Amino acid sequence: MVLLVVDTQKGIMDDRLYEFEKVRENINLLISEARKNNIEVVFVRHDDGPGTGFSKGDDDFEIFSEFEPLEGEKIFDKTVNSALHKMTGLTDYLDGKGIKNIMVVGLQTDFCIDATIKSGFDHGYKMIIPEYSNSTFDNPFFNKETAYKYFNELIWKDRYGETVTIEKAVEIIKNHKFTDTFDSKHLDK
Repeated sequence: MVLLVVDTQKGIMDDRLYEFEKVRENINLLISEARKNNIEVVFVRHDDGPGTGFSKGDDDFEIFSEFEPLEGEKIFDKTVNSALHKMTGLTDYLDGKGIKNIMVVGLQTDFCIDATIKSGFDHGYKMIIPEYSNSTFDNPFFNKETAYKYFNELIWKDRYGETVTIEKAVEIIKNHKFTDTFDSKHLDK
């Protein structure tokens, strides 16, 4: 298993996010527990391209200081929403290590987290989604709370992965074991 930390970059990791403090605390907790329990932490950064202010060399592009990777922890960069898109090299890396379970946290719920979870499901990974460990901003179609609940409580749950409490996520990390209770029989309907 890996803990995949997606797009927790300085330019967007702030109090504009839904439940920012709770999400910040939960991601910090999961990173800390993963490191203590020899679960690899892998980071992903989104690059909007030169001149956007959100690209390599820009301060906003860098990972939020509280989550700063340790020496030797992998960082993958992307220009698309899914962290598991072939352009990142992340799936090759995970497959090369025989990793089948991904606990995913980060930003933004309705963009890169959604794309990563669905892509992970399509690639055959078991996706683990801890509560209040992803977040987003208001958008023109719905507010940030609705976006969070729509994806976490309706779209992903029992369809693309397993949503778990933060306590269950910590237990999974400590035990190095994920028992998948996800039942894909609904796909046969």
